[in-house]
Amino acid sequence: MAPYCVLAARLRHALNSGIRRYHVSPALCQRAKVAMSHFEPNEYINYEKLEKNINIVRKRLDRPLTLSEKIVYGHLDDPAKQEIERGKTYLRLRPDRVAMQDATAQMAMLQFISSGLPKVAVPSTIHCDHLIEAQSGGEKDLRRAKDINQEVYNFLATAGAKYGVGFWKPGSGIIHQIILENYSYPGVMLIGTDSHTPNGGGLGGICIGVGGADAVDVMAGIPWELKCPKVIGVKLTGKLSGWTSPKDVILKVAGILTVKGGTGAIIEYHGPGVDSISCTGMATICNMGAEIGATTSIFPYNARMKKYLGKTGRADIAALAEEFKQHLVPDSGCQYDQVIEINLSELKPHINGPFTPDLAHPVSDIGAVAEKEGWPVDIRVGLIGSCTNSSYEDMGRSAAVAKQALAHGLKCKSKFTITPGSEQIRATIERDGYAKILREVGGLVLANACGPCIGQWDRKDIKKGEKNTIVTSYNRNFTGRNDANPETHAFVTSPEIVTALSIAGTLKFNPETDYLTGADGKKFKLEAPDADELPKLEFDPGQDTYQYPPKDGSGQHVDVSPTSQRLQLLEPFDKWDGKDLEDMLILIKVKGKCTTDHISAAGPWLKFRGHLDNISNNLLIGAINIENGKANSVRNALTQEFGPVPDTARYYKKMGVKWAVIGDENYGEGSSREHAALEPRHLGGRVIITKSFARIHETNLKKQGLLPLTFADPADYNKIHPVDKLSIVGLKDFAPGKPLKCIIKHPNGSQETIMLNHTFNESQIEWFQAGSALNRMKELQQKSS
Repeated sequence: MAPYCVLAARLRHALNSGIRRYHVSPALCQRAKVAMSHFEPNEYINYEKLEKNINIVRKRLDRPLTLSEKIVYGHLDDPAKQEIERGKTYLRLRPDRVAMQDATAQMAMLQFISSGLPKVAVPSTIHCDHLIEAQSGGEKDLRRAKDINQEVYNFLATAGAKYGVGFWKPGSGIIHQIILENYSYPGVMLIGTDSHTPNGGGLGGICIGVGGADAVDVMAGIPWELKCPKVIGVKLTGKLSGWTSPKDVILKVAGILTVKGGTGAIIEYHGPGVDSISCTGMATICNMGAEIGATTSIFPYNARMKKYLGKTGRADIAALAEEFKQHLVPDSGCQYDQVIEINLSELKPHINGPFTPDLAHPVSDIGAVAEKEGWPVDIRVGLIGSCTNSSYEDMGRSAAVAKQALAHGLKCKSKFTITPGSEQIRATIERDGYAKILREVGGLVLANACGPCIGQWDRKDIKKGEKNTIVTSYNRNFTGRNDANPETHAFVTSPEIVTALSIAGTLKFNPETDYLTGADGKKFKLEAPDADELPKLEFDPGQDTYQYPPKDGSGQHVDVSPTSQRLQLLEPFDKWDGKDLEDMLILIKVKGKCTTDHISAAGPWLKFRGHLDNISNNLLIGAINIENGKANSVRNALTQEFGPVPDTARYYKKMGVKWAVIGDENYGEGSSREHAALEPRHLGGRVIITKSFARIHETNLKKQGLLPLTFADPADYNKIHPVDKLSIVGLKDFAPGKPLKCIIKHPNGSQETIMLNHTFNESQIEWFQAGSALNRMKELQQKSS
């Protein structure tokens, strides 16, 4: 039973708010309305609809449901008629809300403006976290970012005001921490224009990273399509203790499943070990599920979530969740497509890398492995924070390690930075002394933003090309991601391990067994850190950084200058001409890993995220050309000269020549950035052919009118050479499940034919035919009017 004060508050809210807008059964009619967040008091959680949909689907399928299925199927547009088959059918869903970070929000809002709609159909928010470069420290860096990005921030703030979107100002914090503190709740379905949106699964929600065009669909009130996910169960037994942290769970899972093992699946954690993990620890695990390609990750509702909701001012949501708890946990006897079991009592601290987040090592082994592989063992910089590990508990455990070093007269041998996850976390760790301890041990507290995790780091301690090692509590460690230096060996681990290694200054240090030497010459061993998961006092909210959208924003002016170098209104892409794609040139045949960082780099390029033509100058500059083993150097098939990839693409576009890209496995893994799809479309690309795609990128390509195709026989990758021409035939009969034929024309006049598979459904084929999903939306609007 909910506490009396909560019940009384809910009753008062109900009496003040009038009659509930949803039809409910007589047994539920006395339940009070509970707002989805403090910031949207008139938007209510609708567990009754979730319950109704779950019951319809369970009756149809006649089997127990996983938690993932309950929440996903509970948001079906038509639960009675929707065809449901894991890994096969496409679901039409109605998410509860949308969240956008500032780098991707620019293009999302530009597309929404192009739609001609007056206001968003679901609660939506913009979060300013990506455009703040780490340089001198929090306050200085924030002031500099506000000055440099004033045009973009003004655009996002005014667009939010005009179209009904909440705006979190720069300095408010990282999108995923803000969502966890304010917007995620058990049973919610939230989509966000960032690949680490699954962070909200730590509060029992289905939170999925998408491209901006998907967000536009939901903001426009159109059912959102998602291939029915498989469900991978991770059964946790035992209990976390000592140096082992929640981060080690996902580092271990990444080592098992690899960067593509979760593709097309939701990772659902369950079992008795779940209760030993804090709510923010569960969020850490869900956050980094993006690194294994998972659609999202989720934990079942439990007492740790209830405690977190209460501490963040949402006891009313916790009380409501208790009433509907049977729908917020998996059914007994439910079946998973795959099950992994991890005994937390036996799990050891891990560190993953370099250059890929699935290269897992126990911390006890990394020193020896690094020496064997020739990786630098001296650590130049340790960095804690990011959207993955910036909670109060994370900061507390790191401070507990730092405090021990200080007691023995030691400071960090490596440079050390701290990124608070939100203004609330920053203010609270300042009040409770954690920030002071971390500064005293040698740390620099950065702005409440993404910073070095996404390459927003003005790093001065090394030269580009210098081989070095950094350790972070971040989520990704692709080549050059953090500092644009391809020779930086980045390793990801927990914040407390980063802190310990930064104090020791070397990968060869194992805090579980090794000793440090204090200033007095005496040896000592660090004790395993212990810290509160939540503050004893209430959270300090810090500065007010939220801008409410006005009730009526129709009079708000949104300014985009035609001469701006940061923002550019979008022009519609051309429609398919009804013909086969014949004699396409190959812009590049990519060798090996090709993430969205390779396709559309971040870092200094983030400033052009709202200007499609300018940011297209980074198209595929990080991808390795199989012809010469170089990045950003491809043969122009018309001139036979080698030059940068974007320049070559622009030349082909100028000459009216269509082109294709050939890729390897898991093409487009990593970030949700749709610029990696918009750029090739803008510069004349039509087809991307690979061995396999990452989920978000494949969808983004479809949304922009491109053809993402896969080799029916992966060995056919070797049949195509950069100097060949390609024709895709059979497009007039383009249909779901029907392979397409590709004719390869070699320079010597010979030809061979291969078959290409695709995952298009009927509505996605209409996107291709219309030129883009946005074009198709406009066509449907015109027909309906």
